[in-house]
Amino acid sequence: MEKIRATMIFEILGRPAEHIKTALASLVEKIGSEKGIKVTEKTIHEPTEVKESKDLYTTFAEVSVEFDSIANYFGTIFTYMPANIEIISPVKFDISNLDLNELGNKLIARLHEYDSITKKFIYERNFLLKKLNEIAPHLFKEEFQPKKLEEQLSEVKDSKQKEGDISIDNKTEKKVKKPKK
Repeated sequence: MEKIRATMIFEILGRPAEHIKTALASLVEKIGSEKGIKVTEKTIHEPTEVKESKDLYTTFAEVSVEFDSIANYFGTIFTYMPANIEIISPVKFDISNLDLNELGNKLIARLHEYDSITKKFIYERNFLLKKLNEIAPHLFKEEFQPKKLEEQLSEVKDSKQKEGDISIDNKTEKKVKKPKK
């Protein structure tokens, strides 16, 4: 298979400005040291202060790379999560079923990992809320029921979406106002 040439954009937000620039340069260096990946060009832009924030900066890097295989391409996406990636060449791919199986299994493994993490956090949240209710019941108007809390949050989201306060389509949500007690 011929090498895959692509351009990736990495963004970072934080403080201080010098730190985020150094962290981004370190990330680009780490990508270039990966087996089967060659950084051919990189541009790390100067940090700029985020409007209406105190001492918070953002910067980004444009990185041109060559991947030895489609597995390296997807591995980089999963590991480093660029903000954007564009394949320059080749225009068409001839992929074997072995390569496609490998990619599918890596994708499934990653999804199972995320699912496990999510379930663990939900369990821990419910456990902590239950313990908090046992220790300080006066903080809860009615007995805590994990299922009921999830249903209430879903109802608030649905009502706010109908009112136009949140948008699910573009995967961004504005802060949901707390219901009046």
